[in-house]
Amino acid sequence: MTINRRTLLAGLVACPACASAARASEGAHWTYEGHGGPQEWGSLEKGFSACSVGTQQSPINLEGAVKAESAGPVLAWKPFAYKVVNNGHTIQADVTGDGGTATMGGKTYALKQFHFHAPSEHAIDGKRTAMEAHFVHAAPEGGLLVAGVFMVPGAANAAFSSLMAAAPRKAGDKTLAAPLDPAGFLPSARGTYRYEGSLTTPPCSEIVDWNVFGAPIEVAQADIDAFRAIFPMNARPLQAVNRRFLLRLN
Repeated sequence: MTINRRTLLAGLVACPACASAARASEGAHWTYEGHGGPQEWGSLEKGFSACSVGTQQSPINLEGAVKAESAGPVLAWKPFAYKVVNNGHTIQADVTGDGGTATMGGKTYALKQFHFHAPSEHAIDGKRTAMEAHFVHAAPEGGLLVAGVFMVPGAANAAFSSLMAAAPRKAGDKTLAAPLDPAGFLPSARGTYRYEGSLTTPPCSEIVDWNVFGAPIEVAQADIDAFRAIFPMNARPLQAVNRRFLLRLN
């Protein structure tokens, strides 16, 4: 999950991947491999320390979940002409108005952006999929809810195809010519894994209520290839679960 400093500093309600009080797109340069990679994130600058010393880090392997008799988040997203951004770490669709909400536990969060990782950041029983989408929501009073969707090769997904057709191959942005319905990224089976975790990019702030759908969606292999031609690998290694509870919701 990626972040943007300018909107972060405007408040959690406006931040694109909603970090705490540190930078990801500015400041220390970080990568996914080699120098500046995940093994060094925590030492790149003071604000990134949670990446190495945090005990509720993400992503994790989703196994051994406890079944809970409750539902996952209620998603009420709206079609929107997203600004599609290549921010140097991922392809991201930014909401610049009212993109809809996610509601859970009596708390309502506004959809701020969604973006992609290849391969998937989370795993189920040790297995990662080709890609994963993260839908980032922020509550006015603070707090994040991120919905994760696994993506596997198969039939074309119109929503993902539209985004990849517009995605800048180099750093920059392009606004979609027509509204896109993000519900096109949701699987038909809505069971989710829920746990308390962190941003998966620096500063790795432990402020995220994760809700990852267990069922994947299919997307065209050509669109996966198009993404990986821009970002061959942008997934953080799996993190220790430690003493957290992992729930399986209906």
